[in-house]
Amino acid sequence: MKTVTLRRVTIIAEALLEDRLLRDVRRLGSRGYTITDARGEGSRGVRASEWEGRNIKLETIVSPEVADRVLELLATNYFEHYAVIAYVEAVEVVRGEKYV
Repeated sequence: MKTVTLRRVTIIAEALLEDRLLRDVRRLGSRGYTITDARGEGSRGVRASEWEGRNIKLETIVSPEVADRVLELLATNYFEHYAVIAYVEAVEVVRGEKYV
């Protein structure tokens, strides 16, 4: 089966950013996404209660160029002000034309 190498961008962020992040990644070229609830501990510690808000994990499969644009936007507009992390992985996908 033929596969295409693309990038999976994963963003873990405060749930209150969900709508804004979705608008941004779509505007930058993402054709789709998956969002799940996320919990964990990191450099900012454990979120102690629900009143602090939930976290989401947003994943999108995009071209390398779109992945770079998303990371640049996050670095410019989000990292300094919000609890946000992001990482990129190379992934092999079937039906790659659906993503670019």
